[in-house]
This record gives sequence, C-alpha cells and structure tokens, in this order.
Amino acid sequence: MDLWQLHIFCKVVELKSFSRAGKTIHLSQPTVSSHIKSLEDYFGCRLIDRLSKKAQPTKAGELLYRHAKTLLYLRDETETALAEFKGKIKGTLVIGGSTIPGGYLLPQIVGTFTQKFPDVFISLVIGDTHKIIHDTLEGIIEFGVVGARSGRKEISQEKLLDDEMMVIVPKHHPFSHKKSISIKALLGEAFIIRESGSGTLASIDDRLSASGYGIDDLKVVAEMGSTESVCQAIKNGVGISILSTLAVTEDIKAGTLKALSLDGLKLTRSFFLTWHKGRSLSPLSKAFMEFLKQEVQKK
Repeated sequence: MDLWQLHIFCKVVELKSFSRAGKTIHLSQPTVSSHIKSLEDYFGCRLIDRLSKKAQPTKAGELLYRHAKTLLYLRDETETALAEFKGKIKGTLVIGGSTIPGGYLLPQIVGTFTQKFPDVFISLVIGDTHKIIHDTLEGIIEFGVVGARSGRKEISQEKLLDDEMMVIVPKHHPFSHKKSISIKALLGEAFIIRESGSGTLASIDDRLSASGYGIDDLKVVAEMGSTESVCQAIKNGVGISILSTLAVTEDIKAGTLKALSLDGLKLTRSFFLTWHKGRSLSPLSKAFMEFLKQEVQKK
C-alpha cells in the first residue's frame, strides 16, 4: 500500500467509475483496476463492488476511504507546510468557474497567483453553473466560482463578490441613446437567453419574478450556450439581452455595445465560492481561495 494507490482508490469512490477516475488522474482503466486489486490483496478484502456501470465502495471500502482522505490531506498539508517553510507554494490544483467568473474573473487571478508561485499548476474548468456544481460534487474539481446559489445539501457556498448585470443592446439600436428602459419596453424586444443551467439565466428569472414577470414573458428569439455567442448575436441584430458588465467591458469601451439599466429593477447578483461540504480542501486550494478573496477585495 502507498499513498498513490490510496489517491487512486479515493478517485474511484468519488467518481463512482474506474474509467472516469483514470481520465482524471491520466491513467488507463486497466492500470486503475490493477492498483485497486493490489489494495484489496493487501487488506485481504473486497473494497469496491462493480455494480453494472457504477463502482460502489463496500463497507470495508467506506472505512478505508475515510482514513485514506485523512492520510492524503495530511500528505498535502505536510508538503505545503514544508514548501511554505522554504518560501514556496507548489502543487497542482483543479478549479472551476461558471461562464462569467470562469471567463472574465478567474483567468487574471490564476495568472497573478502562478506568477507569484511558479511551482503551482492550475487547471481551470469552465462551464455553466450546473456543470461546475456537478463537477464539484463528483470530485472532478476542488472548488468553483458560480453565479447562483445551489440547493444541494452537499454543497457549501460563500459569497465572493457582487456582479452588476445590465440590458445590452447594439450601438445602432433605438435604445442605444438611453440610459435606462422600462420593463414593458424590454418585454417588447427580441431577447436572447443563455441555456438552461446558466447562472445568468437563473438570475434574470429571479429578478423578473420579483417584479411579477418571468422568462416566459420575454420575446425570446434565440438561446445561446455562451456569453460570447450572445454578444455576437447582439452585434448582428438578433436581439438584445441582459449580461454581466464584466463580460462586455471591452465592447462598451469600443462603443460596439451599449449598457442600460432597467427602471425599477435591481439587476445585481452575486458570485459564490462553491465546494463540497463533505470533502476537506487541500492546503493549496485553501491558499488559492484566500488569495482569490484578497484580489477580489482590491477590485
């Protein structure tokens, strides 16, 4: 038995799959199976039941998982403590961000962090809020930053910062000379929405609901899978939308898009640090989270 085998075992338990565990840690499925078999031989009992396509820990496996996570956390904590003692922080970290924080907030902070700590490698997974929460639950990422609250009891969240959303129109739109429009005017315009699972879409629906309206009241003409595609559709006259100002800062500066407020409706929402309540965060993860909070406070 060694710590690497325990790491592989924990990934199989968390992802409920030998193949997915292999993809996450860059090993073939037969290699993962071989390591699990070695552990079972070492302890003299079955640790993983292969039930149809899902890998489930046995009672012995559940016991080993709890102790293995403690050992792996102590390993990471020891490595980080010694690295810090030598003036270094090092390691690999996989984090996630929903479309807006993942595309417009985290890359800059990841860059600053890795410049300060060159022995750290950070992998940033970007998807909609639903995907980032799913990947957090599955153990694919250590933590994420998303634009909506999760209702899952296994998820812990902490508010990171507020985000201002505004009505975005192309430069030649009849509304482009205005500073604000009414909800009634918004409902009369061709509107582009993000896909189901998007934190932006959930926030728009939530804000409209506070005024007695909903997504169904909008004249939706298109649904887009990314903020970039929504911006391009707006520029090409497909319709207007409500987006984070973080996502359109450069276009607004260039004058290709205009941002308007909505009369009587506050479009501010929040971004949340999101992690699995039942899993201990690695020391490197904690260090990055603290750095992230400090950088956000400067903005």
